[in-house]
Amino acid sequence: MARRGWHILREPGALTLARHLPVRLDLCARAGFPPARKGRLAQQIRQDMWRVLQDLRGFSPVVRVEEAKTGLTVTAGGRAAQPFPRARAEARIAALLASPAHRARWLTYARLPGDA
Repeated sequence: MARRGWHILREPGALTLARHLPVRLDLCARAGFPPARKGRLAQQIRQDMWRVLQDLRGFSPVVRVEEAKTGLTVTAGGRAAQPFPRARAEARIAALLASPAHRARWLTYARLPGDA
């Protein structure tokens, strides 16, 4: 378990950051990213996703970062109390993952050592 009650699950080529175990994705969106530090990227995405969805009753964020051929694949979402507006919540996550300003900030924080 990570500090402050967060679980960090490390597997070869992947990292999952979750508040609760077992990991459950009632809602999610995916996006591709260039190579970066998986843990730092997951933490930044989790924080902003929480801000965007803090009005969603029972929301508990989950971020999974997996190595892909061209960089990283991020699956962001989590669990929520039922019922909830799935399509609207997933659209908000997808918009967050596509936001150029957020992506630039996340990647600056998560850049690999030696990257300029």
